[in-house]
Amino acid sequence: MNSRCWKRCFIISFLLGVWFPACILVQTTPRPTSTPKPQSDRLQFRLVGYPRKHNEGRIEIFYKGEWGTICDDDFSLSNAHVLCRQLGFVAATGWTHSAKYGKGLGKIWLDNVQCNGGEKSIELCKSRGWGNSDCTHDEDAGVICKDERIPGFVDSNVIHVQVDENKVEEVRLRPVVTTKKRPITEGVVEVKYKDGWTQICDVGWTPKNTRVICGMLGFPHERKVNKNFYKNHLRKRAAEKEAKANVSGPRLPPRDKANGRAKPSTASKRLSAERQKHQYRLHSVACVGTEVHLAACPLEFNKGNATETCEGGMPAVVSCVPGPQYVQNNGQKKKKPQTTTTVRLKGGAKLGEGRVEVLKNNEWGTVCDDRWTLLSASVVCRELGFGSAKDAFTGARMGQGIGPIHMNEVQCLGTEKSIWNCGFKNITSEDCQHIEDAAVRCNTPYMAFENSLRLTGGRTPYEGRVEVLSVDANGTQSWGLVCGGAWGTKEAMVVCRQLGLGYANHGLQETWYWDGSNVTEMVMSGVKCTGNEMALSQCQHHKTISCQKTSAKFSAGVICSETASDLVLNAPLVQQTVYIEDRPLHMLYCAAEEDCLSKSAAKANWPYGHRRLLRFSSQIHNIGRADFRPKAGRHSWIWHACHGHYHSMDIFTHYDLLSSNGTKVAEGHKASFCLEDTECHEGISKRYECANFGEQGITVGCWDLYRHDIDCQWIDITDVKPGNYVLQIVINPNFEVAESDFTNNAMKCNCKYDGHRIWLHNCHMGDAFSDEAERRFEKYPGQLNNQIS
Repeated sequence: MNSRCWKRCFIISFLLGVWFPACILVQTTPRPTSTPKPQSDRLQFRLVGYPRKHNEGRIEIFYKGEWGTICDDDFSLSNAHVLCRQLGFVAATGWTHSAKYGKGLGKIWLDNVQCNGGEKSIELCKSRGWGNSDCTHDEDAGVICKDERIPGFVDSNVIHVQVDENKVEEVRLRPVVTTKKRPITEGVVEVKYKDGWTQICDVGWTPKNTRVICGMLGFPHERKVNKNFYKNHLRKRAAEKEAKANVSGPRLPPRDKANGRAKPSTASKRLSAERQKHQYRLHSVACVGTEVHLAACPLEFNKGNATETCEGGMPAVVSCVPGPQYVQNNGQKKKKPQTTTTVRLKGGAKLGEGRVEVLKNNEWGTVCDDRWTLLSASVVCRELGFGSAKDAFTGARMGQGIGPIHMNEVQCLGTEKSIWNCGFKNITSEDCQHIEDAAVRCNTPYMAFENSLRLTGGRTPYEGRVEVLSVDANGTQSWGLVCGGAWGTKEAMVVCRQLGLGYANHGLQETWYWDGSNVTEMVMSGVKCTGNEMALSQCQHHKTISCQKTSAKFSAGVICSETASDLVLNAPLVQQTVYIEDRPLHMLYCAAEEDCLSKSAAKANWPYGHRRLLRFSSQIHNIGRADFRPKAGRHSWIWHACHGHYHSMDIFTHYDLLSSNGTKVAEGHKASFCLEDTECHEGISKRYECANFGEQGITVGCWDLYRHDIDCQWIDITDVKPGNYVLQIVINPNFEVAESDFTNNAMKCNCKYDGHRIWLHNCHMGDAFSDEAERRFEKYPGQLNNQIS
């Protein structure tokens, strides 16, 4: 009896409330006797399919460069426990059979899996072995995991390059002419070997090999190198070194008194080294050009030592073309490319990583992670001016997007100039959800930015006082402090990015509790960053130090984090719920106390008369990877007796009505709301509630709803004349709380007001449209002359 018959027997027995011994006796499915060879460092896991919650789905394994499924034969809750733990959940609550979450594609990697439940990896359980199955995808297994994460678990939905990196540990370009400029784009290719660096013989070297090297080092393109220049230069340099060694070499070496042997002199050692000239570790490289790592190419290593000659050749030399972000421009400001980009990265902590978004019909949307690979990720990276992909991420690793999903099952060859040239499927509503948004981390050029900055005194490597390496007029280097006076979240973002420590959590203006070094001198003040800079030195700052508080305890500090929140506003809901209300003054005393009315309200004849209010609902979602929490602790929250609740943030949202030239004609409530989880996506529990002095915040996957009928959820337009305007709403406008992306915090709508009624059109987030569509928005009919059309 095969396993499917066994399932039917089990179901019948269960319904009758009795176990049939006969069923057990005739069960003849061959019990697996083999355990797959451990491959823990190469396996990746993900949950996919539809419909599903984030903690359930069809289980898929990434093995030998390909995603595949597990057959449901002999599947059990014990199997599910092991798999859920490998996905980062504490345990399983159930499992599914018969492709409940849809049929997978490609390989069925495992069949007849039998776990005890305590194994650290599914590969340690008994099974038929990798790729040995008699199943079809109609039998794909799924798991349902308990919605509780293992503390400190690192997400598994990362696709790494599947090569033996022990072959090629590290690659670099060594320029033949000493330079301090970064990045280094041209030079001799060197491979790290043991404690030194070796060269590659260039016999048979091709442009495809160069393309792979440049991609690894963060460059999108390669260019032809002047080989004759390098041949002559290297020959001349070797001759000069040998001549120099000969000049200092005729003296007899001293003898070792103990054994009478001559000790090798420094000169003789140098001469011996020069005779070797070059050390060749690799003699043949045959890349096809789409590999993301040199170790993925067919390679021929020296069988003996690494000092053999390269007969008929020389060390391989390559020249790479840097992306526009890294072009050397002698201190001049970089000009933005004129071409319109159709792909971008969002939500990443540093340049070259983030959620992949593509532009279609003038609207940005995401890419579903089905069949997402390093080849497709590399096409995106090179298109954006970076190198090949270092990692490809699935499962919304860089946060969930909003709006449309434009692509699914992207399949690139690796040679395409744009992701739009790759094969892909259009999306239907049942194909993908934003929990499956694809992301990338690209190889980027080494800029050595981390050498000029450090954190000291913190309890962990992720926090501390900021110290900058400065150079005086004599060329002497020393560490100094930054002025904490104007220091904030954007400046902290740049520091955390420069040091490779993820996102900013806090920017601190006092660091007296982190006095971890003897550095006391201020060397930088007035720092003002946009938040996009790669290094603090690229931010604006005073040419001459100007510090009101020069004491070291007032120097700047940061706290960095591997994850961050990301707030977005539901733009369509604002458009759907807008209306005008003439509200009597006697009902607005609390609102007046909280400054929710325009200045002219103070001159009104209270309690008679009314105010005209533009009302709407706001639904604010946290689509990031960390909860959004107020900057201030509850001990400093402000109690508002009139409304009967605490305000955890002085300024959380700005509501403004703008004229065509951007002038405010009506300024809304600078909303200092209480923050809480109003609702959450299915399977996510609420954590924050304002009642009874509860904790405030917005959980990942939840939203805070401010209905149109609550106090201060309006703009007072009593003094506004009829015309065409722009309604603008900005969340977290002063960047009090760190987020992974501030560009999606603003929402704008075209607004038409005839003195009695109001209409909103084209409501959208600030970064949702293309530049062309944004320009059309700004030229909305009647907008420029403020006349109703």
